[in-house]
Amino acid sequence: MPELPDVELYLAALRPRLVGHRLEGIRLGSPFLLRSVEPSPSSASGRAVIALARLGKRIVVELEGELFLVLHLMIAGRLRWRPLGTAVPKRFGLAAFDFDDGTLLLTEAGSKKRAALFVVAGREALAEHDPGGLDPLAADLPAFREAMTRENRTLKRALTDPRILSGIGNAYSDEILHRARLSPFLRTAQLDHETLGRLHAATRDVLAEWRDRLIAETGDAFPEKVTAFRPGMTVHGRYGEPCPVCGSPVQRIVYAENEASYCATCQTGGKLLADRALSQLLKKDWPRTLEEMELRRRG
Repeated sequence: MPELPDVELYLAALRPRLVGHRLEGIRLGSPFLLRSVEPSPSSASGRAVIALARLGKRIVVELEGELFLVLHLMIAGRLRWRPLGTAVPKRFGLAAFDFDDGTLLLTEAGSKKRAALFVVAGREALAEHDPGGLDPLAADLPAFREAMTRENRTLKRALTDPRILSGIGNAYSDEILHRARLSPFLRTAQLDHETLGRLHAATRDVLAEWRDRLIAETGDAFPEKVTAFRPGMTVHGRYGEPCPVCGSPVQRIVYAENEASYCATCQTGGKLLADRALSQLLKKDWPRTLEEMELRRRG
């Protein structure tokens, strides 16, 4: 799922292409994309784009007359900038937004169509689409501390809860926790002042670094490969590869419908976190540390 740095990358590419330009019309390739009833998509036609913004992981296109298009890309939704009038792709195409200078295509790979479009009238109605989490790039340490310790959650779940922090998902939470040298399963109630400060700094630094890096790498082009797995990530998507900090193999655990990648040496004092499926299967044979795992491999 595109997260804060990826959404900011899209916004950086869309602003020079859309702001000040007129939306000529919306062509829906899938009726399931539209999740609102009133106003109708046709009411957006003929209006100029005033601004673009991020609302959590959502992209908001503001049109004249306080009409808003809210796009939630979910897991597999992606945007493509094409010449005006380009047809909606038959297989993965969800919609085409025709502007006076080009067409913005919305596609979604896979059989499950989860991406969503809302047409919203007025700022009060727009606010209903905001999950309420803090902007992690703007929140100071006291606000961050209050939000993170409001409930006793694991760090992984707290970082990715949109009601707590805005725009962070599975990929960048892994990177943040590795930068902060903290276990994904450490509970927020266990955080002292120094640890919270370290986590706050890691959150802001990782997100800002990746946002700036992606925008710089893309330049004036439109981003065509927005993915959760990027070269240069320290642990996310790098299971079994050496940690760039200490050289230990990156570990991965799967729980519910989620997963977490981490370095046992950097984040958990060498202890292996229990993968529910494998640890229950192996029981006493489940290795508890990197040393145990290495001994069993040699054996």
